[in-house]
Amino acid sequence: MNARKFALSVAAAATVLGSTVAQAQRISLLRDAEIEQFLEDYTHPLLDAAGIDPDSIEILLVNDGSFNAFAGGRYIGINTGLLTIADTPNQVEAVLAHEAGHLAGGHTARTQDAISAASRPMLLSLLLAAGAIAAGAPDAGFAALSLGQTVGIANFLRYSRGQESTADQASITYLDAVGSSSKGALEIWRKMRNFQIIRGARVNPYLQTHPMANDRLTALQRRAEASPYFDVVDPPEEIERLEFIQAKIRGFLHDPVSTLRYYPLTDQSLPAHYGRALAYYRGSQIDKALTELSALTEARPDNPYFHELEGQMLFEFGRPDEAIAPNRRSIEMLPDNALLRVNLGRALLASSDPANRQEAVTELKRALLLEPDNSFGWFTLAQAYGALDNETMALLATAESRFHGGAKPDANQFARRAIVRLNRGTPEWRQAADIILATQPQDGALPLPGGIDEDGPPPAPPEDKDETPDVPDPTFSQG
Repeated sequence: MNARKFALSVAAAATVLGSTVAQAQRISLLRDAEIEQFLEDYTHPLLDAAGIDPDSIEILLVNDGSFNAFAGGRYIGINTGLLTIADTPNQVEAVLAHEAGHLAGGHTARTQDAISAASRPMLLSLLLAAGAIAAGAPDAGFAALSLGQTVGIANFLRYSRGQESTADQASITYLDAVGSSSKGALEIWRKMRNFQIIRGARVNPYLQTHPMANDRLTALQRRAEASPYFDVVDPPEEIERLEFIQAKIRGFLHDPVSTLRYYPLTDQSLPAHYGRALAYYRGSQIDKALTELSALTEARPDNPYFHELEGQMLFEFGRPDEAIAPNRRSIEMLPDNALLRVNLGRALLASSDPANRQEAVTELKRALLLEPDNSFGWFTLAQAYGALDNETMALLATAESRFHGGAKPDANQFARRAIVRLNRGTPEWRQAADIILATQPQDGALPLPGGIDEDGPPPAPPEDKDETPDVPDPTFSQG
């Protein structure tokens, strides 16, 4: 029994320091052109102020209703819950400035050093505990183990709280640099303080990765109120922009009944029309959804996202021919958005006119020039090539789709099936070769079709011309 208790204690120590990795592996990501543009518009100036190239950072939208955000490596992640809990864009901006502070401070890399430092007293305690138990003193062994865990975890948590405080202070610097108010920082931590009070749970502040909300508020208040930009307010159009995003999140992710309760028919604001349109759409009441949406397109005919939503609704309710026009309209207003072009490509591909298939390929290729790692875009392009009976390019597009979707063994196989059909030295041949070389199994390279690294004539095409690509399930998701 003592040995089992010892093993469980060791596992518990490892679990504490490994929890962040496990959480990162469980996150669910969403894609939305409107929300992504909103976050980029607020994040990029802050990253510039922090001395970070905005193009080097990818912003992730996390499907999680809790108030949270994170930053590390080349990513900033924002929970949907943060966007719905915030009252103003400035509150969201304050959190983004905080995450920029983590990136500028190199906190991700330094956290690994902190974990290593925290592990040393744990490992020492394990050795002492093992020796004590072997010597017949299990109580002394468990005491040594407990002390080592306590010291190691406390050191790491203290370091983590220090990082958070540093990022808080950096956020004020970046907000000042872009001429934005730091009032949102005070408001958001005040909101978090109230949440902690409402929960009523007694929390040990020394066992938290973040400082307590009240401590954060106190530490920031004097400096924030001294800012020359403290009284700057969000423009009405930016407040409405956030309200549209909140309506979209509630409409797509919350129960339709609760969304309709939140946006009753008596509310004739544009965000309410947005929320009800999505609630009716998710409840399969397409006519009511389109009626609500028409109020939006009439009031704001130049908003590309309203036309995008109309196209999505029509497409998903089996009306792809009708979906083409609103999708075209969205691209006319926002031509450099990959997601909108993928939507148009899908509608063209599914239309009743076969002549639209080649245009679908063109639109999807344009989308992938804008966003080469969009696995759903590559999957749809594979379908379009399949509809044109171009099996070779369908195989190659499927290889790209699997590669960017993380299925590297599948990507390798599809690329191998494509490369033997392609002429050596062409851009497509090199594309297939790159995928093969990037997905070789670590336990030994497979022979490369046709000798990719050799000179000589291209390989002859296979005799079987009827091979069809193993296209992924149509339910493959963009997220």
